[in-house]
Amino acid sequence: MDMQNQWIQVNGLRIHTMTAGEQGSPVVLLHGGGIDSARLSWELLLPVLAQTHRVFAADWPGYGDSDKPQADYSMDYYIQFLAALMAAWGLDQASLVGISLGGGVALGYTLRAPEHVARLVLVDSYGLQSKAPLHQLSYLLVKLPLFNALTWALVRRSRAMLRASLQGLLHNPGAVTEALVDQALLEVQKPGAARAWMVFQNSEMLWRGARTCYLERLGELTAPTLIIHGRQDRAVPLSCAEQAHTRIQGSQLQILEGCGHWPQRDHPDEFNRLVADFLAE
Repeated sequence: MDMQNQWIQVNGLRIHTMTAGEQGSPVVLLHGGGIDSARLSWELLLPVLAQTHRVFAADWPGYGDSDKPQADYSMDYYIQFLAALMAAWGLDQASLVGISLGGGVALGYTLRAPEHVARLVLVDSYGLQSKAPLHQLSYLLVKLPLFNALTWALVRRSRAMLRASLQGLLHNPGAVTEALVDQALLEVQKPGAARAWMVFQNSEMLWRGARTCYLERLGELTAPTLIIHGRQDRAVPLSCAEQAHTRIQGSQLQILEGCGHWPQRDHPDEFNRLVADFLAE
């Protein structure tokens, strides 16, 4: 399987993309926020799907090897960017697989342009909860720019601190390998790596709740939908996925045991099988 790393122009930005597969229906993989990139989230899934699909992944603006402009990194910004990205790839319709932030963007885009989405996979998705865990405390911390800047500086400079951050995302102790820490360290040390995430959090965190919550609109979804959620996810509680499952007609819910917020890294073989089987239906 040949995977191509390319840079394309989208909305005047130089965007890093990863593509693979020469036949089959298109699948777009959308990574999350914080310590993430297309490679970190999808390097294990992409070659599996490329056996039967044309697979597309990109670093969001502000992440990975894509441009990191001074921009309004809001949910609406990323939804509009996804529309432009799919147009740049020449995709009129595709299946979307989104983790966390990427799941929220996939949800928002599907609600806005349902005719362009064939199937939808939501992985520990943002947009399903009205509040963050310990919401008021989280709000106060997000609104302290010096505290956030100091935290990211420590993560960049301390391998132990970065490992602890990854252990907060993952539940399986064996998933936090030295190779994964090396990859994450490369990401957080890139100039401007934290800015997009801090701007997004500042936009999304309101005193009474999250700015973006799609729960009341989930009944509008018509695309076949698979919800995958780690039982031990501490960022997005399992109850959010269970509630979403009851509201999305015909949806499937797969709860992965021993998984945190990053199931594609906690138990990649099981995760890859679930996604591949769903997209093959």
